[in-house]
Amino acid sequence: MWEGRRVNDAAHVDLIRAGYTFDVPSATLGVLIADDQPVVDAPIRIPLSMFNRHGLVAGATGTGKTVTLQVMAEALSSAGVPVFAADIKGDLSGMATAAQSGEKILARAAGQGQPWEPTSFPTEFYALGGEGIGIPVRATITAFGPILLSKVLDLNQVQESSLGLVFHYADKAGLALLDLKDLIELLKYLTSDEGKAELKGIGGVSTATAGVILRSLITLADQGADVFFGEPEFDPSELMRVAPDGRGVVSLLQLPRLASRPALFSTFLMWLLADLYNDLPEVGDIDKPKLVFFFDEAHLLFNGASKAFLDAITQTVRLIRSKGIGVFFVTQTPKDVPDDVLAQLGSRVQHQLRAHTPNDAKALKATVATYPNSDYELEELLQQLGIGEAIVTVMSEKGAPTPVAWTKIWAPTSQMGPTPEPQMQAIVDASPMKARYGEAIDRESAYELLTKRLAEGARIAEEERLEKERAEQAAAAEKEAARLEKEFEKQQRDAEKERARLEREQRAQEAARRKWEKENPSLMEQVTKSTVFKDLVRTTGREIIRSIFGTGRRSR
Repeated sequence: MWEGRRVNDAAHVDLIRAGYTFDVPSATLGVLIADDQPVVDAPIRIPLSMFNRHGLVAGATGTGKTVTLQVMAEALSSAGVPVFAADIKGDLSGMATAAQSGEKILARAAGQGQPWEPTSFPTEFYALGGEGIGIPVRATITAFGPILLSKVLDLNQVQESSLGLVFHYADKAGLALLDLKDLIELLKYLTSDEGKAELKGIGGVSTATAGVILRSLITLADQGADVFFGEPEFDPSELMRVAPDGRGVVSLLQLPRLASRPALFSTFLMWLLADLYNDLPEVGDIDKPKLVFFFDEAHLLFNGASKAFLDAITQTVRLIRSKGIGVFFVTQTPKDVPDDVLAQLGSRVQHQLRAHTPNDAKALKATVATYPNSDYELEELLQQLGIGEAIVTVMSEKGAPTPVAWTKIWAPTSQMGPTPEPQMQAIVDASPMKARYGEAIDRESAYELLTKRLAEGARIAEEERLEKERAEQAAAAEKEAARLEKEFEKQQRDAEKERARLEREQRAQEAARRKWEKENPSLMEQVTKSTVFKDLVRTTGREIIRSIFGTGRRSR
């Protein structure tokens, strides 16, 4: 057995016992371990008033982080403090079900001085946009606002200003921005030929900037945030309810696909904390927090996060404690949490760390350096901790760090593992939240109004096109008629000219004929006009007359 684990002298135990004895209401995490055995009269506690100084629960996979979270949540609920937790793996849903009693669990509880009794806790299940079993949680684009949305989209200052002008335009134009398709459609409209003039009229937003924002929104929608934006909008104060029996309601957010859609969780978290911060009054230091958040798998929240997002989280964690809100991050190693955020966390529960790689060893040394001085060889002890054991230091009621304590975490009194889905669905169906938030509402908003406007514009444009086409066809027909009339008139003139030409030719031919006839008389005319013919005619005529009247000469 490693000797460094055997910090068990009476003075050390007395120091720890005194360090975790408070004169104010506290939540018990477990008991001190000394000489590898639980010290039942040396409980390790956190003052309720210090939960709003925030904290960290860290440790390698399978070392008991979720159980620690569950024990904290149970203690807070029992003290009348509402709890919100992101239930990544679904295990926390077991808080709605009392644990099964048995020899093993009873022996464990007795061995660490825990007054264990199977207990279920008042639980509400939520789901972002209705994905999973739970009351749908939604927020409108308008309520989210351009500043917060800009941080989620990682927009620069110019783009953030431009997005603010787009929101301003929507407000002045009476275009409600309720879901992502509303804002996407508005940006498409403002970058279209019809909307460019209006885009200039709201402060000179460039189409290039609008295009960047539009692409960022589409990417956000593809990551699943489209299910989060919409109506009815969730009221974050619903998370601060206390059950009729005085226990705080445990609100569990189902996130079955968080690993593939971290932007969805980040978006929700920023909105929720910002909304609570804006709405809640300043309360300063109070006996117990109004609400405590637990963010399991916090590394998924920070991985790839923009600087703007990290700045927002850091500022929120720093300021929201004055509103009576506590925030605990649950993750694998402290390095998963940015230094500026880590510096704001007053309580530390560190489960086993592993040093299998050089990076792990470096992280281990960095973790040890963040703890107060103690009698423990922490670098070795942290690698030797058993499941359900942790190194703890918290803030005392006076705001000073407590001694570092090797702690055996108590066993949850609710079920360790998921509540069966039919039971979860029954809880959701019986919840008063379902009537308020169960059914999505898609009332007329910017998308519908702009679609109508664009359809009307398209109809008018089509009518104008048809009218123009008809006018062009009429003009073409009129032009063709004029051309045909002009051609007909030309043909008539040409025909008249042709007739005149033919008449002239006919007259000329007749004149020529007469002239020829005159110059060239016929044989008959020559005969009849001759003297001999004339004499013959006269003689013949006299003879005929004589024969008629009997005066002709008689032959002798």
